[in-house]
Amino acid sequence: MCEGMDSSALTHQCALVLFIYTSICQAFLPNFWSRVLTLSWDSYTHQYMTEQAILNITMETLSRMVEHQHDLNNEELYTGLGRGFWHAVGEVASANAAMDFLSATRSDPVYHFDSESVEGATQMLREFWSQTVLLTQSKEYQGARRSLGQLFHSLQDFYSHSNWVEMGQQAVYLHLLHPEEPSVPVASADTPTCAHCYRFSCYNNLLEKMIRQTEPLLTTGYFSTYPVKPPGKCSHGGILDSSRHQGAEGGINKDSTSPLFSPHHFLHKEAAHLATTATLRVLQDLRKEVGPKSFLSVQQPPALVFVMDTTGSMFEEITAARRRAFSIIQGREKSQRTSLPGTFILVPFHDPGFGPVMETDDPHQFMQNMDNLMALGGGDEPEMCLSALQLALTHSPPLSEIFVFTDASPKDHHLQRAVQALILEKQTKVNFLLTEDPNLKGRERGMRKRKRRETLSPGRFSLYSSISSLSGGMTIFTTNKDIHNVSAIVEDTTISSKVTLLHTEGESDLSNSFRVDKAVTKVMLHITGQLTHCELVSPSGAQQSLPGTDGPLAMLDSSKGLYRVSLLPPLEIGIWQLSVKAIGPTTFSILGDSSLDFLYYFAKESNETHPGLMKIEGSPIAGAPVFLVVAVTGLSPSEEATFSHMTLLGPKGESLQKVLLNSSSSHWSGDELVGYMDSVPRMPFTMRLSGKDGRGNLLERVSTEMFQPTHVQIQVLSAPQLLPGHSSTVLFEIFNHGPNRHFSLSAEDDLGYLSHRDQQRLFIGVRSSVKREVELRTPHTAQTGRAITLTLTVQAEDSPDSNYAVVHLTVIPEEPDKTPPACSSLHVESSCPSLCSQGSWKVSLLAKDRGHSGLASIQLAQGEGTLILSEVTTEIHIQHFPQLHEETTEGVHLPLLQPQKDTSEISNHHLGTGAEHVRQRLEGVQLVNGDYPVNISEWTKGKPVMMRYSSGCCAPQAEIILWDRAGNMRRCHLIASQQRALRENNSAHSVEFTSPLVLMLWGHLALSIIYDPS
Repeated sequence: MCEGMDSSALTHQCALVLFIYTSICQAFLPNFWSRVLTLSWDSYTHQYMTEQAILNITMETLSRMVEHQHDLNNEELYTGLGRGFWHAVGEVASANAAMDFLSATRSDPVYHFDSESVEGATQMLREFWSQTVLLTQSKEYQGARRSLGQLFHSLQDFYSHSNWVEMGQQAVYLHLLHPEEPSVPVASADTPTCAHCYRFSCYNNLLEKMIRQTEPLLTTGYFSTYPVKPPGKCSHGGILDSSRHQGAEGGINKDSTSPLFSPHHFLHKEAAHLATTATLRVLQDLRKEVGPKSFLSVQQPPALVFVMDTTGSMFEEITAARRRAFSIIQGREKSQRTSLPGTFILVPFHDPGFGPVMETDDPHQFMQNMDNLMALGGGDEPEMCLSALQLALTHSPPLSEIFVFTDASPKDHHLQRAVQALILEKQTKVNFLLTEDPNLKGRERGMRKRKRRETLSPGRFSLYSSISSLSGGMTIFTTNKDIHNVSAIVEDTTISSKVTLLHTEGESDLSNSFRVDKAVTKVMLHITGQLTHCELVSPSGAQQSLPGTDGPLAMLDSSKGLYRVSLLPPLEIGIWQLSVKAIGPTTFSILGDSSLDFLYYFAKESNETHPGLMKIEGSPIAGAPVFLVVAVTGLSPSEEATFSHMTLLGPKGESLQKVLLNSSSSHWSGDELVGYMDSVPRMPFTMRLSGKDGRGNLLERVSTEMFQPTHVQIQVLSAPQLLPGHSSTVLFEIFNHGPNRHFSLSAEDDLGYLSHRDQQRLFIGVRSSVKREVELRTPHTAQTGRAITLTLTVQAEDSPDSNYAVVHLTVIPEEPDKTPPACSSLHVESSCPSLCSQGSWKVSLLAKDRGHSGLASIQLAQGEGTLILSEVTTEIHIQHFPQLHEETTEGVHLPLLQPQKDTSEISNHHLGTGAEHVRQRLEGVQLVNGDYPVNISEWTKGKPVMMRYSSGCCAPQAEIILWDRAGNMRRCHLIASQQRALRENNSAHSVEFTSPLVLMLWGHLALSIIYDPS
């Protein structure tokens, strides 16, 4: 990766990465699994380049910031990055890879520098850059990570999909992100760029004028069916590209080292080197633009989050929280090894108010916020606890731990599903510290007491218990007298190196075991409930009874509702036994000090435009096959470890299923560990990772989030950017994998932009789906750079089946719309014989506006056929189910939203004035040559429009003109002969791609990797 980097700024970065990693670099396919599917084991991937670039620049930045700490070396810096850092890196890499998987982006040339869409792709790159800077400066770091990943994908694709490398260029193309730098002209639409190539490997198929040293022309390969590839143009190439059979045949992509997928595979390493250098350059520019501290904050570590009830009865709780926060901050200041900045979040609530969110990375400001809390007012229960918790979840980084202090039950039960969705999406633990005081009448503190106050019972707080259980946290019932001691759990669990060794729940008599390995230095046991007896047994058989006096194994700190047990040094390595007798529900949480931990996600195989593993959002589907992807974090470069399997654990810690893992990689940036589950279990589960260190000692780590397998799924189809003063629509599809039944659908957002919050009742047939949409109205006063979190939840009425989707949206500044609309070919029928009067041809297209103005009008400017317009919900439905649109012009439609007010100025010529086109719905509108442009602005509101053109073969050409509300125009040309060739080549491609040999090879290699017992 570092060879040939002549920039002095990159020299230090390469030294760092070579110190940390000695393996060969593996990035133009989406992720590591792509190399399995394409049989190109030494190919770079988008994922690898992205991870390595972020690691390099982060390490360089940290090294500069801690130069005065001479006892801190690079290896310690690396292992100290923490699980939160790698989760943030994973978000960037996931957003990058998703560009090849999502229906809205995978086939659009402007996201991939395909089909000579250099101008549009360059504009998109610069928009991603502006959004990344804006979001970083606004401290909306999660949104910044997503836009940064999207930017990296398009930027990296340029070097693989263009002829930049073939020109002999040794440096990156600065003009892409720096308009002031010199540009290279793009070949015109009528300029041939390639010669025919009839082999998998296409040497010298670019024409001389495309690679000459003086005044070269830039081109990129055409991909698939749209836009139509002009004669003599280069294709993307490879067996997934249906355009490769059209003249000029072959292709120029350098995505992999496999000639089956990349005709210019022999230049893959050169393209990957330039793409890596360009990625590093972007990160350097971002650090320079926002400063080192904000740059590091993009890789957010988990936050310390307090949600505080501030009613009059909460004096002791607020005081206890202040003391714990002060102790944590003091500890961090004393430690000189905290490598990344942290965030502190405070959200107060009472009734009827909640908030505001007080977020800062300044610990002293956080303490000032805590000191300003006053326990005043209040009265009757309940309180707005879940509303405050929802705010805390939307503002906190992933993997954070939230502590809720209250003595009141929740008033806002309707937010339960939204809160649970945010917990699972961010993998955040939520702990409730609930106080009760049997001697309340004797209190004389001059503050207002809650009316009808009685000793609190767990039953009144069952909602809190279910939320904490789902998140892997704890609900502790204590008293005002004991809250100071109980709040020590905050310090116990917020140390960055804490890992979970066991987390389980149960009632009455319980017996559990946990493993302590050599990577663990301290162990703390948290036990909630009412214990009557506890027996601790060490690996050597030594015993100690608790509660009781401190013994040879552990030290006990007992408070009402919480038992804190610290194992005494020296720690015995091996399996410990813990047996408990209790009254009522009990929760065990056993934590250790260790940098070794893991991250994971569920995925499914995608074999569309680019093969790879696509992350599954939401809960997994019960009974369905799924991949489990695991990444181990915190191992130092000098350590070796292998990880053999993941065990799915039931709610009581029982083993449900063993999932074998395919790799023994010991570093995040190597191949992730991959396991295959042929059927997801139907009952809730957590996960335990098992392996061995280099000396053969067993290693175990536990993930505490409780997954709830389900039979319903939500898939988000479009998530637009938000503009102040405009309405935007989020489209999504709900899949029912179970029997016929009714569901309830809810939508919540944290800023109140939703136009309707009413719960909807849906009926979905067996293994069927429905499409829905929600509208958000962004006020004119909305702050640009602000992130909005939209939570969609669906619940079956006759079963516990539910699922969620969390959509992250951003308010961006409104710039003048200079981008013309676009049209994409979706489905083709052509049967034109030599006698043209005996045949016809048809094509289905999608018209959409890339800018924010929205489509305004459509005209058939040339052709003797008929153009029919209709509404559509999303591009994916037509791409995958074109037959539905062949059978009926109605398709599947959603309730039409109220037309958006048109504030743009556009001439009547563009909008059309014909009375025959005034309709209440855009459905079945027909156009012929000579008609005025039809005004569609009242119906589209930014949504795409379906166009179906049909004509006799004696009129083999047609032209459609699209306008948007800003007056931008696009001419879409259709030619019957080219469309026929596309259809025929699609059929040939399908047969070739699914040949038994290819399928057999892929299946055999994938299975052998997953299940190889060695």
